[in-house]
Amino acid sequence: MSTISVPVSPKLEELIESLVKRGYGASKADVVRKALILLAEEEAVRLVLLAEQEPTLKGDLKKLAKKL
Repeated sequence: MSTISVPVSPKLEELIESLVKRGYGASKADVVRKALILLAEEEAVRLVLLAEQEPTLKGDLKKLAKKL
């Protein structure tokens, strides 16, 4: 596992420390890892919902290809 250093505001540091104290993670690093995983999951859901809004084509593939 690699390590990165990311500056955070005092407010974010307080939030991270609070989450550790409340048991969200075992350490600051654990809390940040879990937050990034949650962000990735939310982004995946957002992309699926966006894709569902894309127009779809239905019908005979040959006829559809001729229209293009």
